[in-house]
Amino acid sequence: MTKKDLIEVVAKKANLTNKAARDSVQAFLNSIRDSLKRGEKVVITGFGTFSVRKRAARPGRNPKTGAKITIAARKAPGFTPGKTLKKVVR
Repeated sequence: MTKKDLIEVVAKKANLTNKAARDSVQAFLNSIRDSLKRGEKVVITGFGTFSVRKRAARPGRNPKTGAKITIAARKAPGFTPGKTLKKVVR
């Protein structure tokens, strides 16, 4: 499912215009993004939890030269599915 498909489903189920559904979906996604940017967790009961995960620095290799390099530590978004979502997918 793409973002466009999601917008169409929201428009049909919520009886909204495509523009209103697009604005709603975009506002939802922006709020999740902004919360993660602030380092907060986003918990959607019955669906799952979005969080920021810290990845430690680690050794690696430059694929072009084969030289050893250190890959810097960074933050990455993560998602943990909720119990209800796991149950439905199985």
